[in-house]
Amino acid sequence: MKARKSRQGILDGMRQKIAAGQGLLITGAGNGMVARIADQCSVDGIVVYNSGRYRMDGLPSIAGNLPIGDANQIVYDMGKHQILNRVEHTPVMAGVYGVDPTRDMERFLTELYQLGYSGAINFPTVGKLSGTMRSELEQVGLGFDRELEMLRTASRLGMVTMAYCYCEEEAVKIASAGVDILISHSGLTSGGDVGLKRTTSLEETISFTQRVLSAAKRENPQIIALCHGGIMQSPDMVNHILAQTCAEGFVGSSSIERIATEQTLRTTIKEYMNLKRGNLHE
Repeated sequence: MKARKSRQGILDGMRQKIAAGQGLLITGAGNGMVARIADQCSVDGIVVYNSGRYRMDGLPSIAGNLPIGDANQIVYDMGKHQILNRVEHTPVMAGVYGVDPTRDMERFLTELYQLGYSGAINFPTVGKLSGTMRSELEQVGLGFDRELEMLRTASRLGMVTMAYCYCEEEAVKIASAGVDILISHSGLTSGGDVGLKRTTSLEETISFTQRVLSAAKRENPQIIALCHGGIMQSPDMVNHILAQTCAEGFVGSSSIERIATEQTLRTTIKEYMNLKRGNLHE
């Protein structure tokens, strides 16, 4: 396993960058090539999600929230075989399904840390659910508080902790639990071949992002506040939202790896389709 910075060293580096007026960039990596290039570009962090595998296989990212695979095993295997051995310098975070009742979570997190992961994020997350399904999960002990307990355990083991958040109430819970990084999640990313066709407006996204992140900052001013999702599919759009909110950076997955791959690959193939046969004959 390559040498890596401590949890505190990673967070200190991020806070120094923020203090210098720069926005953080954390990117998803659904395969080793994306991880290698992100590392070469010196991003601030890489996240491995089960949805990344589906996304880079041409499926909608939301497939990662469906019961079609073992999310935690997928992330373990991706780290072991595809991602961690491609990354030289950047801290890599594991997307952990924290309410998984089939695992000893402390043992699993220890395995992830020993494998080379430097952090954990609550993904898939019940925070995305509502209605009857959410209520029933909460009633049987498989709700959001269990995700927070997973993140507390990860922190105790020396891992950086990150949490997606969909509402102000849970932002306060996340901040009070001592999570290092909170990400306001504006929904599935729009754009490209399999992104959302309709999403919230710019004004709604700015309002939501500011409400969630400011609620967390009031509870814990030291928490690092990032944004993600929805209409945030280009650097210009993200910069506009950063300028209008207290967000200190951006987490990009579909916006960076899927949409960029779709666009570049389509353009390249179309250019090759214009090949002309030469006139030289034997």
